[in-house]
Amino acid sequence: MTTTTLAVLVPLLPFLGSVAGLLLGRTAPGLVRPLAVLPTLAAAVLAVLVAARQGGGKAIDAATQLTPTGSVPIDLALHIDGFAALVAVLVGVVATCVQIYSTGYLRQDPRYPSYAALVSLFTSAMLLVVYSGDLMVLLVGWEIMGICSYFLVGHYWETPEARAASLKAFLVTKLGDVPFLIGLFALAADAGTFRITGVLDAVASGGLDHPTLIALLLLAGVAGKSAQFPLHTWLPDAMAGPTPVSALIHAATMVAAGIYFTARLLPVFAASAAAMTVLAVMAAVTMVGSALAALAQDDIKRVLAYSTIGQLGYMAGALAVGDRGAAVFHLLSHAAFKALLFLAAGAVIHAAGTNSLTAMSRMSGLAKRIPDAYWTMTVALLALAAIPPFAGFFSKEAVLVAAEHTALGDQAVRTAPAAAGWTVLVAGLLTALLTAAYALRLWLRTFRGRGAEAPDHGRQPIAMTSVLWVLAIPSLGFGLTVTYLDDWFDGHALTPTLTTAVLGTGLAAAGAAVTYAVWRTLAARAPAAAPAPRVAHPDAEAGLVEAEALHLPHPAKDPADPGRVLLGPLHGPAADGFHLDAVYRAAFVRPVLAAATLVRFLDREVVDTYVSGAGSATKGLGWLVRRAQTGNVQTYLSALLAGSVVLAIVAVALANAVAGA
Repeated sequence: MTTTTLAVLVPLLPFLGSVAGLLLGRTAPGLVRPLAVLPTLAAAVLAVLVAARQGGGKAIDAATQLTPTGSVPIDLALHIDGFAALVAVLVGVVATCVQIYSTGYLRQDPRYPSYAALVSLFTSAMLLVVYSGDLMVLLVGWEIMGICSYFLVGHYWETPEARAASLKAFLVTKLGDVPFLIGLFALAADAGTFRITGVLDAVASGGLDHPTLIALLLLAGVAGKSAQFPLHTWLPDAMAGPTPVSALIHAATMVAAGIYFTARLLPVFAASAAAMTVLAVMAAVTMVGSALAALAQDDIKRVLAYSTIGQLGYMAGALAVGDRGAAVFHLLSHAAFKALLFLAAGAVIHAAGTNSLTAMSRMSGLAKRIPDAYWTMTVALLALAAIPPFAGFFSKEAVLVAAEHTALGDQAVRTAPAAAGWTVLVAGLLTALLTAAYALRLWLRTFRGRGAEAPDHGRQPIAMTSVLWVLAIPSLGFGLTVTYLDDWFDGHALTPTLTTAVLGTGLAAAGAAVTYAVWRTLAARAPAAAPAPRVAHPDAEAGLVEAEALHLPHPAKDPADPGRVLLGPLHGPAADGFHLDAVYRAAFVRPVLAAATLVRFLDREVVDTYVSGAGSATKGLGWLVRRAQTGNVQTYLSALLAGSVVLAIVAVALANAVAGA
């Protein structure tokens, strides 16, 4: 079987599994789990084979014209270079882990068949984005992911939080997709093609007439899809969906799509110094702002959500200094430990038996009850904090090294302004300090907290715990492969340098040390919480237990939160995402609602008045005509006689008038 055929099957198999799951979910429930896991697993295996055959060498290209479209054709095209091959493996592996994990996590969910089918469709759409060699076909996968995220985030549609989060995710990403679509059309108009190879050739030959405008329009879509400032606000709220969905969105699909798209078309962005500067500033604000927000959150999933935003900021920063190898390397590394973090958080939630207990201030005794989640989450948090030799250290160092080269004006690698390099470098080092602080805070409050212990719901399913250990392997060891992957990353080394390694690791150690010291001080002063009764609540598995019903402390009253001390007056704004949602409500939501109210008034009071008046006049005329039709012959004869007399009188009057004239 040719490599091209294998590559076509990679996105096709999850798609067919999704269709089969939707069709057979109710009539053959026993097939739902196999249809969820096996096609995705097969796609992952085929993606590995494609990557092995591609080998980091020359890109694999194949195309067939979809349909005649005029001056700019649309092709069903493949373009598989080293980046695409590795990212496809990432998507397949993480999606398979999520599907296997979900069989245990959602084993009692009545809507599991539709959930599993949507996860497969989500996976297929991302794989289409990864392998596509035509921008219009890529856009199809891009938009399918948007609608899948809407349905999956709103999976628990009974809750108002899930409904609001799904709608917000859809609308905010669409806010970026509109200029993104315009940018794609403008790019195709300048390059004369939607083919990625043709676009890159046009850039190399200076064929883009409006590089800055095109790059900025495309960046709007990237900011929305990859949750970059200022379109990042949907991602923390999306935690209302099932935890495995969060793992999939944060690690392998949706948010990874924007970074991957920018990496694939990086020469388009690099053609404009202004666009690279904007990207650098966007990345810097995203990194620092999200890290501060993560340090103030009490919900474990919201901490991880803001963490994802910050790590995506690192990837965007690497792209802003022109190093797509470092960006994709961190994308791969981050996918492993972030998927592990979310799935381990799911094990924590599952152990408590309810989504109500995701507040870290309400956790206690979890390290002994769920040792698999405890140890694997520890590995993932060390990787997140970029502690050597864990994966996050090597990939984050690659970003800092790229920023250092650009800042110091290394002409051999510099494709962006020096100001962009300094912006990314300073923000990256500051974020390293904050990341270690909130990572240790999460670990301490989750596994060493003094909250009231939640009811014990027994051992975790093997489908969940086995996936955690599988993902722990790349979280620990993937960074060690960096010296063997040069050919896959544009041929240049991604190894750390002494300067950035010392600075980054030193700042991370300082952030962790200060956080631990503050926590120890606060824990010594805080009284222990009264233990809750260790009984299983009958509604716990259905997720209906409220925290207050278990007599658990409110997070606002938690006296052992080092985040409050470390942030000081910034804690309130950071906990609320620096009030950006309030700004959006004032700038966009309220004006739109006011305009809608005005339109409704004009429709009801003006347009409807004319329509109703025309109807009333017709109705009145009909009433008069109906009154004249009595069915009485004498009445008709009398009216005929009266009419004849009137006509006669009129005729005589007219004759006299003519004679007198």
